[in-house]
Amino acid sequence: MRFPEDVPVLTDDVVTLRAATPADVDPAYRLCQDPEMQQWTTIPLPYLREHAVNFLTQLVPNGWRENTAWGWVIEYDGQYVGTIDLHDGEGGVGEVGFAVSPEVRGKGVMTRALKLVVRYAFDELGWKRVIWRAFVGNLGSRKVAWKVGFHDLVTIPGGGRARGVRKDEWVATIGRDDPLEPKGNWWTVPVLEGDGIRLRPLRESDAQRVMEACNDERTQLWLTGMPSPYGLEDALGFITTRSEAAASGEAVAWAIADAQTDELLGNVSVFGLGGRMDKTRGEIGYWMHPAARGRQVMTTAVQLLLSHAFRPIEDGGLGRRRMIVRCADANTASAHVAEINGFTKVGNERQADPRRDGSYDNMLTYDLLADEYTAPQTTTPPVTTPPATD
Repeated sequence: MRFPEDVPVLTDDVVTLRAATPADVDPAYRLCQDPEMQQWTTIPLPYLREHAVNFLTQLVPNGWRENTAWGWVIEYDGQYVGTIDLHDGEGGVGEVGFAVSPEVRGKGVMTRALKLVVRYAFDELGWKRVIWRAFVGNLGSRKVAWKVGFHDLVTIPGGGRARGVRKDEWVATIGRDDPLEPKGNWWTVPVLEGDGIRLRPLRESDAQRVMEACNDERTQLWLTGMPSPYGLEDALGFITTRSEAAASGEAVAWAIADAQTDELLGNVSVFGLGGRMDKTRGEIGYWMHPAARGRQVMTTAVQLLLSHAFRPIEDGGLGRRRMIVRCADANTASAHVAEINGFTKVGNERQADPRRDGSYDNMLTYDLLADEYTAPQTTTPPVTTPPATD
């Protein structure tokens, strides 16, 4: 193909994909100074202007001319905001890569661009499947792919490489006949407040308090799956995986924080949201920092959570029909939280909850149905964090 004469202009009247020109070199160079761009891509470091020149005036044009890669500049509001390309394509299967400027992230620009390119791959190049890849942790790229319909995500340990270093990689695909729309849920983590308590997303700055809580003797007693001792790296890993659990549609986790100081007091989660047999139920799990016990903090946190859990998905909630709490029969504090929030004890599994010393306690099961739930009148309406569009 000829470049730029044969490069098709793709547009949805908001985003336009076009051939690269020398005028794009400077904005491309500036984009590649962005810390996130450098963290999540394989661009050279340091990134020099000559790298942008080579990419836009040599690599991209040669891909079109040799029919091995098809790259476009992304234009939004008349300005260069990034690039997107298709490459390989042997046997009707190829890959897509993209990058967007920080000033337009969250505006849906890359989602629009990716839809245009995926459609071109199927309709014009005759591909049967498009592959998306990203280093593990790049939730921004993952969310774009999810919004466009990429699915069946897998994690490949050491599957990617950047500047000579192997990194774990996410991979997902979309087929020619798949709809260009999300498959499954990507849960947001809204901020919920009431009675002096704030439920908010976990942050890296919470790691010290998480470590303290999870090293506590009572926490270690009842949650035997936790590492012992529980280190700062364990806390940071826990915080990271909570974002990934929400992205996969499996769980939503909140830091329980003091509404005045924002200091972490504990954690409360809903998990099992992507259940194979029943996608209308959820299970609640929780733990407290020892300094926050005895203040009805967990009772309030579960009250706030339930209001969100039973709210329909179309109204921003989790759309649950049934909520469950499980705890050892000897864990009277945990059982009390369930009972005071209106849960009914429905089961007692014998010797089902293991302790670290090799013994077992009976496991109690409590449940609460949506049509039994009455929202308390003392809490304030939730403040919901707006979901990102990219």
